[in-house]
Amino acid sequence: MGGLIRTSVRVVLTTDQKGNVAEMAVALAATKLGIVVFRPIGEGSRYDLIFDLGSRMLRVQCKWARRRDNALTVACYSNRRAREGLRRRPYTVEEIDAIAAYCQENDRCYLLPADWLEGRQQVSLRIEACKNKQEVGLNWAKDYEFAAIDWESVGTTGAIAQLEERGHGMAEVVGSSPTSSTPSVLDPIYPTVVNAAELNDRLGTYLERAAQGEEFLVTRRGRPRARLAPP
Repeated sequence: MGGLIRTSVRVVLTTDQKGNVAEMAVALAATKLGIVVFRPIGEGSRYDLIFDLGSRMLRVQCKWARRRDNALTVACYSNRRAREGLRRRPYTVEEIDAIAAYCQENDRCYLLPADWLEGRQQVSLRIEACKNKQEVGLNWAKDYEFAAIDWESVGTTGAIAQLEERGHGMAEVVGSSPTSSTPSVLDPIYPTVVNAAELNDRLGTYLERAAQGEEFLVTRRGRPRARLAPP
């Protein structure tokens, strides 16, 4: 008898399945860190999970992070079927405290505070450096990983988390801070950086991404020149 033939089949998940996977992955990652995780009974709430951080309960909405090129894209809204079609509704700080995003490609979870996300339809987190070595204004995904968060400060200070020091390029955009300070998650999320030449070559792509809620900082020779923002 011949040997077994192994074949690989790529499973395409539905939107609902991706949401379920993201929720379970986030709950598992938090539990491994010693966080007590609760799930609301029934449907209708704007958050999927509750993190018990001791002196504070964190309302968490779970999202599937899509990888596009060398960046992760996280949606900051929900879609609901209505008579006129899909109805898009952004999240607010009155409804949630944070979005926890799961990326299947690298099997990691990221925490994004809700007050950063108001007014945005999506945010981008950079995984790898740009081809042109541009680093100014980048949002590094590693800074928002669960492992980079000081969870003890979440319950004691009221802040959602403390992040690792940002890169030198980020400080050049927003103004340098003392080297001893650690930025908190209350700092704003900065737009994705794109070189002017790349923007010119792929203008249609970037216009479409901007229409979906993404914001870009346009640079030339390493210096900020303009912003491409959602309408």
